[in-house]
Amino acid sequence: MWQQVEIQLPAMRRGFHLITDQVESALSKLSPVSIGLLHIQLLHTSASLTINENADPSVCRDMERHFSHMVPEDQPYYEHIYEGSDDMPAHIKASMLGSSLTIPIRDKRLCLGIWQGIYLGEHRDHGGARRMVLTLQGE
Repeated sequence: MWQQVEIQLPAMRRGFHLITDQVESALSKLSPVSIGLLHIQLLHTSASLTINENADPSVCRDMERHFSHMVPEDQPYYEHIYEGSDDMPAHIKASMLGSSLTIPIRDKRLCLGIWQGIYLGEHRDHGGARRMVLTLQGE
């Protein structure tokens, strides 16, 4: 069985934000599957998805600091500067981390490790609301 839903996340400040609850809420509205795969596709080029530790909030802050240091703004070699100094670095960060995740489903739930959570990496200062398509397949 294949199922699909599109959800919209509210605008979030720049940084990494735990969105596991929003994904689980959307998943609960679909017909449950005992075993399967959930594919999550972020429909944007300046934000990303990743799985990381969900217990210590300092992980989010450290991730943002590291990526901002690794991909700084206002580099003289950036040509794509029309949408602001945070735009090209946001595209680079999104390409590095990716725009999709595939997560196993077991016993009608996301099969994540005990310390794992799903994060949205918001790489713009004012990125706005973000849309995601969740595609569930399984039985």
